[in-house]
Amino acid sequence: MFYWLYLHLDPHHAYVPLLNLMRYLTFRTGMALVTAQVVAMLMGQRFIDWMRVRQGKGQPIRTDGIERHVTEKRGTPTMGGFMILASLAVGALLWADLGNPYVWTVLFVTASYALLGFSDDYEKVTKQTTAGVSGKVKIVVQFAVAAIATYATVSAGHQLNDPVGLNTSVTFPVFKQLVLNLGLFYVVFGMIVIGGFSNAVNLTDGLDGLAIVPVMIATAAFGFIAYLVGNFKFADYLQLHFVPGVGELAIICGALIGGGMGFLWYNAPPAKIFMGDTGSLALGGLLGTMAICTKHEIVLGVIGGLFVLETVSVMVQVASFKLTGKRVFRMAPIHHHFERLGWAEPTIVIRFWIVAAVLALAGLATLKIR
Repeated sequence: MFYWLYLHLDPHHAYVPLLNLMRYLTFRTGMALVTAQVVAMLMGQRFIDWMRVRQGKGQPIRTDGIERHVTEKRGTPTMGGFMILASLAVGALLWADLGNPYVWTVLFVTASYALLGFSDDYEKVTKQTTAGVSGKVKIVVQFAVAAIATYATVSAGHQLNDPVGLNTSVTFPVFKQLVLNLGLFYVVFGMIVIGGFSNAVNLTDGLDGLAIVPVMIATAAFGFIAYLVGNFKFADYLQLHFVPGVGELAIICGALIGGGMGFLWYNAPPAKIFMGDTGSLALGGLLGTMAICTKHEIVLGVIGGLFVLETVSVMVQVASFKLTGKRVFRMAPIHHHFERLGWAEPTIVIRFWIVAAVLALAGLATLKIR
């Protein structure tokens, strides 16, 4: 909104105090971060108290899981992802260029997946079951939304004069000239990236603070990538594929980090509120869409390697049990395996944070290694 005011109140881009700052993407990103954090902190305890009253028994805990979770975490309210998403929306709508199609594409996926996650959380809380919305319904909705979003990014590329062929292509880290044009199949590829990563973050959200910090780390990395590939000079210097207009997504990343910090204040062990599918599905979808928009889909697998590891652990566990009747891990996802080994919850969470940070740095290193 503020950027729109800048364009209309200062159409010739003359020096107007304060409004002139709207020209700078870094300023608007920083302000989006601060705004979102303030909103999340203001919601904070009031929102938690309200959700505790509305939900009563809170999120149901799996009885076949870690025994102490049943007693220690019982009664904790869920749907805390709404705190993050509300603050993200305020920060993005106030500071981003609302005429940018990439901004609306990312917000569309985030909002759609948030509604899906809310439906799932609502089913669990009201019926006091861990089942929620059926897996088939989730997948259909996720893939449908992802297909629309992927098509929208391709259209946005044409609208903003992206290089010919890049809109439907997959780029590869390190190899600057390697570009694979998938044509119409790029929509299918986008569905897998966005939907798959949404579920990957959802699987990771199993311990207090475990998912939100790696999400913020990955978001910070992609905010930096968006800023670079959306700037012709930086993209040319680093020999990256220039994507006009995508730099505006750095503001959404800033808003998410701010909202995430506000949420972490209350989600840090012992959590006063859980993110729930409302948050995890939406945040995973946001990261997947960021990767599609910035043309760094493969790099997402490195930066978000922790989420990939969690997903692979579940796939291996299920495949092994169906084929051999034996389990590879004591419990999946893998963070529960370490709990079964006797690791304390804060130890697992902090060590996973470290892994997420290292993987993010490794992903960012690919920007220079060409």
